[in-house]
Amino acid sequence: MKISEETMSILGHLSELRTRIWRILAVVLLSLGGGLYVSPKVLRYLKSVPPGSEMTWNVFSPWDGIRMYMTIALAFALLVSLPFILYQLWGFVKKGLHPAERAAALRYVPYSALCFLIGIAFGYLVVFPMSYAFTSRITRSMELVETYGVAQYFGFMFNIVIPLAIAFELPVVVMFLTKIGVLTPKALHKMRRYAYLILVVVASLISPPELISHLMVFVPLVLLYEISVLLSRAVYGRRRGAALAEASGA
Repeated sequence: MKISEETMSILGHLSELRTRIWRILAVVLLSLGGGLYVSPKVLRYLKSVPPGSEMTWNVFSPWDGIRMYMTIALAFALLVSLPFILYQLWGFVKKGLHPAERAAALRYVPYSALCFLIGIAFGYLVVFPMSYAFTSRITRSMELVETYGVAQYFGFMFNIVIPLAIAFELPVVVMFLTKIGVLTPKALHKMRRYAYLILVVVASLISPPELISHLMVFVPLVLLYEISVLLSRAVYGRRRGAALAEASGA
């Protein structure tokens, strides 16, 4: 029985995807070795700076220490591997893109990694201490003893930092979608009221339930959206200019 060309194409894509996944896993595992080395140092550093220095970290299970050790190591490995992971994803999808779209996707890979790191820094240095201070203040006002497990502490931190790091990808995503013609500045302008509503919900979910804290998270998210709109206009203008130049040359 002959195999159709479509089936061969699908099998080829699956084979390529498997190869790229193995490459990503290899790089992550190599980075994990470095993560295992720096994990104790990272934990000691986090424990020496506020708010970690203000509490005693406890473990409520024999596995908590190992779990945190491996979690920090894996987080380090993923951060180090992020540019390579994005490059492999670009390599897999580039065959379905036009030459201009391929160049745009590759160009945005380092910016995507940079925005992710900025989001992590903002979440950890600004929003996380603010959220911890609020919850700690409420706990003390109720005359409760603060006894935190290390797993719960990091779970609380990751639930704040990771969503913000993802949110900081918005400008890069908008630029890329504008570049390939999926988004336009006009569409972003029409979606502004709905986008603001979504940002209000996100800010309320990852910040303490008080007005000042909500504003301290909501305002940067709004700025990210408005920056995305400005970048979209710039990319759209260049895209239209290139299309007009190509049409006039033809």
